[in-house]
Amino acid sequence: MEGSRALDTAVEAARRAGDLLLGFFGSLEPSEIEEKGRNDVVSRADRESEALVKELLLGAFPGDLFVGEEGGVKGRDGDAPAWIVDPLDGTANFVRGFPHWAVSIGRTAGGAGGELVLGVVWDPVKNDLFVAEKGAGAYRNGRRVRVTERSGLAGAALATGFPFRVQARIDTYLRVFKAVFLEAQSIRRAGSAALDLAYVSCGIFDGFFELGLSPWDSAAGAVLVREAGGVVTDFDGRDAWRERGNLLAAGPGVHAALAKLVAGLGVRDEQL
Repeated sequence: MEGSRALDTAVEAARRAGDLLLGFFGSLEPSEIEEKGRNDVVSRADRESEALVKELLLGAFPGDLFVGEEGGVKGRDGDAPAWIVDPLDGTANFVRGFPHWAVSIGRTAGGAGGELVLGVVWDPVKNDLFVAEKGAGAYRNGRRVRVTERSGLAGAALATGFPFRVQARIDTYLRVFKAVFLEAQSIRRAGSAALDLAYVSCGIFDGFFELGLSPWDSAAGAVLVREAGGVVTDFDGRDAWRERGNLLAAGPGVHAALAKLVAGLGVRDEQL
């Protein structure tokens, strides 16, 4: 696809960060890995990747806001577009040598909470590039992609993530998991929400659900899913998933089935 200057810059930043990360992959020392919270690790690779992405994005767009997983917010939160970045989505996989991780870059039309209008997910291990801009569709390695047209959960392959950051919600999550498990064909948990959402956008998965995500986990992937014809909401079917972190993403038919199932269990997003 022919992208905007913002998209071209995001792709360049993601690719260069991916090259940096490949240099660290499989060679990190234990001293370069630390826990920033229970079951939540960060490494030297995360920090250097974020620094590089921030330098490239703000170098090209100095008036923009930057929201990164590791470094927080840079710039004033006003009407300027905001970059929402996970410099290494799937750190737990990365530090263990499991080759399933990505660089995720999203951009809003204005402000950190503004409408998401651009998404890039780059998997340098598999040489897989997913890009989308509002109104221009979603693409995988230059080819237009669409979500699946499946009408419900029967026969569906879904992705999920365990709520390791919000373990107090495990009982609620397991209720949802069990109900989905009994209806769908399969469920996968691979450890990268950005790639899960990218895979929904191109039909590898029919849908995705997770509790307790951070904005940088899902910003780029949400643009991909929506531009591929899918639906992205919180568990109540509303648009508060960026604030609460609870996400349902799928093609229209599967999303409707997921939302109905969650509602039938009495799970309310506003209570999570």
